[in-house]
Amino acid sequence: MNKRYLTLDEVKNDSVFLWGARQTGKSTLLKSLFPDARYYDLLKNEEFVRLNQHPEYLRQELTDYPPGELVIIDEVQKIPALLDEVHWLITNRNIRFILCGSSARKLKRGNANMLGGRALRTVLFPFVSAEIRDINLDHALNYGMLPRHYLIENPSRRIEAYISNYLIEEIKAEALTRNLATFNRFMEIAAISCGEQLNFNNIASECGVSSPTIKEYFTILDDTMLGYMIPAFRKKVKRRLVQSPRFYYFDIGITNFLMKRTRLTQGSPEYGKAFEHFIILELVAYLEYTNSRAELTYWRTSSGLEVDAVLGDANVAIEIKSAREIQNHHLKGLKAFGEEYPGARKILVSNEKYARRVNDIELIPVHPFLEELWAGSII
Repeated sequence: MNKRYLTLDEVKNDSVFLWGARQTGKSTLLKSLFPDARYYDLLKNEEFVRLNQHPEYLRQELTDYPPGELVIIDEVQKIPALLDEVHWLITNRNIRFILCGSSARKLKRGNANMLGGRALRTVLFPFVSAEIRDINLDHALNYGMLPRHYLIENPSRRIEAYISNYLIEEIKAEALTRNLATFNRFMEIAAISCGEQLNFNNIASECGVSSPTIKEYFTILDDTMLGYMIPAFRKKVKRRLVQSPRFYYFDIGITNFLMKRTRLTQGSPEYGKAFEHFIILELVAYLEYTNSRAELTYWRTSSGLEVDAVLGDANVAIEIKSAREIQNHHLKGLKAFGEEYPGARKILVSNEKYARRVNDIELIPVHPFLEELWAGSII
C-alpha cells in the first residue's frame, strides 16, 4: 500500500470533515490509520436504513462511549440528520469524529448542521507524486492519479466505468441537476476548456443553456470535488490583466476520457496540456495538505503574456512547459512578470534533463521540481 501524505494528525484534538471525490482512497486511508476506531459505513445498506430511520440510535449507542474516543462515519452526506447527533456527542460526550464523504453539497443545500466550527475541514486528493516511488509520469498523464487507475497497466475500462457509473449517477442521485443530457455535454465542454480562460457565454452557447446555468454547473463540479477554479492574479502594476478564472478537473485521466484523447505522446500539444494540468494539480494538493495560506492563481495580460501559476502575493511564478529543450520564447511570460514583480522567484518546469538558470529564471526538470515542492522548498 502506498503511504499517503495526509496523516489526519488533527484528530488527536479535534473532529474532522474528510472530503474527497470517490476512489481517492478515503476509506482505505481511514482503516489503515485508525483500525480500532468505531466505524459506521453508510454504504452498507442495512447500516444506512437503520440510521436513516433512527438517527437517534447513534447518540444512544455512543452515550456511554469513553470520552475522547474516535468514531468514523463514512459517507456521512447520505444522512444529514446524523450531524445533529454528532453535534450533541461532541459537545456533551467529548467524542471525536471523522466525518467522511464525497461532497458537502447535499448537506449545505439541505441546511444540515455543519457543526459550527466544531470540526475541521480536510481533503484527500488522488495520489500525488510524493506518495509514489519512481512515479511513471507518462502513465500518470495518460490515466491520471486515482489509486485504482494509476496502479494498473491499462485502466481505460475502469475510467469509463468511473465516469458512467459514478460521476453521472452521483449527479443524478443528489438531484444536482434534472437535465442529465445537457450536463453530460457540459462535462465534455468543461474538459475541452481545462486550463483555458473560461468564457461562460461561449460554453452556454455550446450546451444550449443560459450562462447562469453554466456557472451553476461549474459550482456543482467544485462542490462535488470534481474540479477546481483557479482565479486570475489581480494585483495590477502596469499591464492590463484578464479577470476570468481557469478550470481544471481533479484528475487528468477523467479529462482525457471526456476529450476522447488517445495515448498521449511527448511533443504533442495534448501532452503539453496534460503536463501543465498535472503540475497544477500537484500545486493544489500541496497547498491544501500543508494548510498554506498562499493562494494559487494564474497571470495573463490582455496582450497575451502569461504565467501558468502564481503562488501567494507574487511570491513565486511558475511556467509549465513539457518541452525537452527550453527556448527563449518560452521565457517571455516569466520575464514580463519579473518586470512587474521584481521580487518574485521565477521558475520554469520542463522535461529538460538538467537544471539550469537563465539570468534570474530557474529552469528545473519536472522530477526535481516535484521533490522540491513536497520538501517545502518552492514556497
